[in-house]
Amino acid sequence: MSADDSTSVSAHVLERLHGTRGFVFDLDGTLVLGDKSHAGLQPLPGAIEFTRELTRRGIPFVIFTNGTVRTPDQYAEKLRALGFPVEERMMLTPASVAAEYLARHALRRVLVFGGRGITAPLQAAGLTTLLPGDARSDVDAIFIGWYREFCIGDLELACEAAWGGAQLFAASLAPFYATAEGRALGTSRAIAAMITSMTSRRATVLGKPALQALRVAARRLALPCTALAVIGDDPALEVPMAHRGGALAIAVHSGLGGAQAFDALPEPARPHLAVRDIAQLQSIYGQP
Repeated sequence: MSADDSTSVSAHVLERLHGTRGFVFDLDGTLVLGDKSHAGLQPLPGAIEFTRELTRRGIPFVIFTNGTVRTPDQYAEKLRALGFPVEERMMLTPASVAAEYLARHALRRVLVFGGRGITAPLQAAGLTTLLPGDARSDVDAIFIGWYREFCIGDLELACEAAWGGAQLFAASLAPFYATAEGRALGTSRAIAAMITSMTSRRATVLGKPALQALRVAARRLALPCTALAVIGDDPALEVPMAHRGGALAIAVHSGLGGAQAFDALPEPARPHLAVRDIAQLQSIYGQP
C-alpha cells in the first residue's frame, strides 16, 4: 500500500504500525546514502529524527546492512558521528549472522573473501578465518562479502575448497546497492556466480533477505519476528524478508526501489506500506 500522504494509510496497517514493538532498518538508501567507495555518508530525510523519536519512546531498533566493508562497531561509530542514536549492539551485518550460523553448525574453518568487516565478527565467535593468502587445509566453509580484489587465483582456490567439501555462503546475492551516485554492483553476487558456474555449488545467503537474518535481528531485539517492522528500499531484500517472518513490510522510495519497482511485485509480495522516505514514515507513525 502506497502512502502519498498520511490519510491514505488503511486503519489495519496503521494499527499494525502503532503496535510494532521493534524496528529493523536497512542502511544504504533507507537511512543514509554514501558513494561507491563506501564513504561520505549523508543522512536521508527524517532518518535521524525518527530513530531519535523511537529512542525517546523506548522502542528498540536495529540497523541491518548487507554491507561487509566495516565491522558492526565501525558502522555504529560512523552513524553516531552523523547524529544517529546507535550503539554497536544495534548494528547488524551478514557477518553477524554468519558468526552465529557457522558456529552453531560447527563450520569452524572459514575461507573469507572480504576484509576485517567479516573476519572480526567471525573471530569473535571463536571461528578460524583464512584469507586467500593464508596457508589452508580442511576448509569447512567459504564466505563471500565485499571483495573487489577477487582474481582467477582466488577462483581456483574457492573451487578447490568447494570440491573438497566446503559449504558456500554469501553476504548477499543482490546485484546492486544504492549510493548517492546511483546503483553500484554488489561483489558477493558476482563472485558467487563464478564459483557456482564452475562447481555447481549454490551459495546460501546469510544476509538479507534470508529468514535467518531476520531471526538474528529478532533475537537481538528479544522480540518475535511478528512483532517487528522491516524498512528498506530494495524490492528483493527487506520486503520479502519481512513477509517470510510475518513482520510488517515497509518500503521507502529513497534508494534503489521507486514506486514502480514495488508496484511491479505480485500482490502478496508487495509491502504493507510504501512511503517516500523515513520523514513520511515518521509523519504516519505520529498519526493517531
